[in-house]
Amino acid sequence: MPFTPRQLAALVVATSFASGLNVYATVATLGLLARAGVVSLPPSLDIVTTWWVIAASAALYLVEFVADKIPAFDLVWNALQTFVRVPVAALLAYGATTQLSVGEQVLATTAGGLIALAAHGGKTAARVAVTPSPEPFSNIALSLGEDALAVFIMWLATQHPFWAAGIAAVLLVLIVLVARAVVRAVRSVFRGAQRQLSAGAERTRSTITYE
Repeated sequence: MPFTPRQLAALVVATSFASGLNVYATVATLGLLARAGVVSLPPSLDIVTTWWVIAASAALYLVEFVADKIPAFDLVWNALQTFVRVPVAALLAYGATTQLSVGEQVLATTAGGLIALAAHGGKTAARVAVTPSPEPFSNIALSLGEDALAVFIMWLATQHPFWAAGIAAVLLVLIVLVARAVVRAVRSVFRGAQRQLSAGAERTRSTITYE
């Protein structure tokens, strides 16, 4: 059954968020669900249902499954994936909204890219936070959780798009709040360091003047 415009918007939100976490798992899951008849995709996204795209996505997911769980290397990997997750999410949003007006399609494409970028940024920030830990288990647990979340949201989006979009929206708000807190903390650290440097310079000038 084809999606209504509102359901389609919810699907775009959920798919874009899942792509920001793991684009290969998202594409492979979407293709397999369409193949199984669970979801009916627009003709413009038929390429996602081809076996070679599903196989390629699954193979790349296996590569990411390993690379994403190696401390420090996962930061390099995620930095490079910025140039994959965001464009693919935008392309999926573009392909899913071909039946809408040009303006709505452009809006959906832009929103898809921005949502994926936010999810990707939250994932990368979480990796930066846990990478300094001496044990690798936190990286592995976090990566497994992200993979499972991407697949779950993708499946839920095909069954209950509004629920999936709601979950994605809540997680996006949390990412924004955490990002603001981190930025404020970093600014506070820099201000403290600047005050210490200024105080040290002032003491140095005072000592030179006294001598």
